[in-house]
This record gives sequence, C-alpha cells and structure tokens, in this order.
Amino acid sequence: MAQVFGSPQVFSPRANNLFRLAVLGLAMGATVAIGLLYYLTVSPSFTRMVGVPIEQPVPFSHQLHVGGLKMQCLYCHTNVADAAYANIPATQTCMTCHSVVKPTSPRLANVVASWQNKTPIQWNKVHDLPDFVYFNHSIHVNKGVGCSTCHGNIAAIPYVDGKGGVYKVQPLYMGWCLGCHREPEKYVRPKTEIYNTAWQPPANQAEVGKQLVQEYGIRQPYELTRCAICHR
Repeated sequence: MAQVFGSPQVFSPRANNLFRLAVLGLAMGATVAIGLLYYLTVSPSFTRMVGVPIEQPVPFSHQLHVGGLKMQCLYCHTNVADAAYANIPATQTCMTCHSVVKPTSPRLANVVASWQNKTPIQWNKVHDLPDFVYFNHSIHVNKGVGCSTCHGNIAAIPYVDGKGGVYKVQPLYMGWCLGCHREPEKYVRPKTEIYNTAWQPPANQAEVGKQLVQEYGIRQPYELTRCAICHR
C-alpha cells in the first residue's frame, strides 16, 4: 500500500518570529500615530495659536488699562451687550485720553497717524471663528456668560514687545462650546460679575448656577445642543 505524506510546509519556523515582529510593529506604529495625532490637536498650529500672543500695530496693554487703570470692558467694546459682534474701539475712543496723555509717545504713533489721516487701525484678529459657526456676543453676555469665560483674565496678560498682549486662552473647539451648552449652570455668573475678568466660580456654584439658569431663562440642554443653534 502506498504511503501518504502530508503537503510540504510552506513557511519555515522563522516565519512565526517574523509574524510576531510584524504585529509588534503595527502596534507600535498605531501608538505613535495616535500620539502624533494627539500632539497635533493640542499644538498651536492646530488650535489656532492658543497661548501665542498676536502682534498688533499698537502695543496696547490690557494689563495696564483694565488691570491698572480699572477701565471697564464696555468703555472700548461698547456693543458686546447689544450686538452679535464685539466691536473694536474706534481711534476716537483712544484719543479721548491720548490727545492729552502721552500724545507724542512713539508707542502711540500709529494711533495719532490714524486720527490725523482719518484711517482705521488695522488690528490683527485673535478670535476668528470659521464662517460656518454663528456666535452672538450679546446673547451670551445677557445670559450670564462673562468675558473671562472665553477670553481669560485679560487684565493679567502683559504686553510683550514684539509679541503682542492678547492671545487665545481657549481653542474654541466644538466640544468646548458644547460643554457649556450641556451644563450652563457651571459657567453662568451674576450680571454684576460679567465684566470681572478675575471672577472664579464660588464654592456653591452648582446651587447658584441652577438658580441663575432659571433667572436668565436659559434653554434646556437638548435645545442648546441642536445643530442650528451655532450652524446657520
């Protein structure tokens, strides 16, 4: 009777080691890719320059004007409680003081030139939302969301020569916005504290916040998280 033999072995025993190395390489590659993706999402280039001062044509210091001189936000940004957009102050607003205060200072040369030539100062935008996102300043201000919730403690940011004095403190990701829309009671504050750039939630914010949500007539989270709220 003829002896029947099995088919010859296709892979040598070393193939097992090669397979293990391939699996290990894929796992390491996936780990590196995930780490790189995470790094990119938190890097300044991806977060649109969070924490990076934006140079401006005039070395304006919020730390001096708001923190030192105690000027209120509304003195310059007059429309935040009434309009969708927060206005940049006109040169006339600056010259109200600086026609007398240090009018010959080199730091104010562009302000004086703007005033004399009747041309607006071309400020560099810091918070620039995509065109497909709708944000209304007045709604948020009137519903108890203070300036520092989005802009940070602007009165504590010094001007650094050549680097500016304003930068983004939040990436303004969709997830970050939704965090507030899902739980507004964590962020709303009394109207007397709206322009307090150093405001911090009190120990009983959970209780106070819920009362303010009712007082302001803030919508329910299921309404605030609808796509049409921000995408119109």
